[in-house]
Amino acid sequence: MKKVIQATTLLGTLTLLVCGSPANLWAEVETLRTKKGAEVTAETLVTGLDHPWGMAFLPDGRLLITERNTGRLYLLQTDRKLSKPLDGVPKVHSRGQGGLMDVALDPNFEKNKYVYLSYAKPGAVGKASTALGRGRLADNRIENFQDIFVQEPYVEGSNHFGNRIEFSPDGKYLFFALGERFQFDPAQDLSNHLGKVIRIHPDGSVPKDNPFVGRKNARGEIWSFGHRNIEAMAFQPGTGALWAGEMGPKGGDELNKIERGANYGWPVVSWGDHYDGRKIPDPPTRPEFKDAARHWTPVISPSGMVFYEGLMFPDWKHNALIGGLTSKELVRLVLGGTRVMEEDRLPLPERVRDVQTGPDGSIYLLSDQDNGKLWRISAPLNP
Repeated sequence: MKKVIQATTLLGTLTLLVCGSPANLWAEVETLRTKKGAEVTAETLVTGLDHPWGMAFLPDGRLLITERNTGRLYLLQTDRKLSKPLDGVPKVHSRGQGGLMDVALDPNFEKNKYVYLSYAKPGAVGKASTALGRGRLADNRIENFQDIFVQEPYVEGSNHFGNRIEFSPDGKYLFFALGERFQFDPAQDLSNHLGKVIRIHPDGSVPKDNPFVGRKNARGEIWSFGHRNIEAMAFQPGTGALWAGEMGPKGGDELNKIERGANYGWPVVSWGDHYDGRKIPDPPTRPEFKDAARHWTPVISPSGMVFYEGLMFPDWKHNALIGGLTSKELVRLVLGGTRVMEEDRLPLPERVRDVQTGPDGSIYLLSDQDNGKLWRISAPLNP
């Protein structure tokens, strides 16, 4: 069966009939401008992806891409051809916001070939969890995939899975963001994993120096708590600081510096209000809670984050780049200590799900659509 795939510039459209799979087509390049006037070049590399969610570059320049809804994992080859779906990926709960989510490489990937996948794990009828596992990449498959962590408890519903994976700069620890599954109060309860950032070793074992190890009725994996739904997370080079973009309710998205044992306040405090109009009592923070370094109303819905360390955009060196789902933008932040010193935005035509830096210093973006795309942002053609 054939379906319509669109090969596009970011604004123009050329419609083609192709077989029912993602297309890898180079479009004409296009110049875009940030809100502060910086010019960039944009290209559409791949179209027809079904709500792509995460991506990770291999050392040889190939790119792994996940599709949330289908649970498929692809490899974009260096000749720009997209592989068939890789075998060996886990079965996923592909409802609502659930499915196959993030992908990351082991810090020692060149030796052990481990690829990490996070996903919504199906449970009893109507229930699901957030899970993280790993397997070895071999040709066109993931071999011997096994879970190394499963969020407890399983709950009903298909929202707020979190799912971002981030390794510490020394490669010894894996940090994993877990949404509160739209359950609210459990984010304050240390006896479960809902609304937490966890810290484990790459094999899934719990570090003995985690803040809640040995505490009665507390989960040893927990590093921080009081989170709503984190889908953007990255370590800041040179500082070792872990930063996360957290989705607020009606207003109040946050940028937080994630610290050991800290409570970020959800749902007791927030810079936003409930969707049904109920107010979250002021003040929006309290001394016992870590306040946000930056908050956004209207929201951006942060998803995907990287600190730019490439050479193609020297003026953006060390800046945080965050995808905006609701805002349909690439958000660039200049950080100074725990403060945001400057912000600029690159408007885009679709929701931005993930952000990565390519081997050549260009910036790769995934769009969150039925006909999702892989975009490449590079330096202007005529600077």
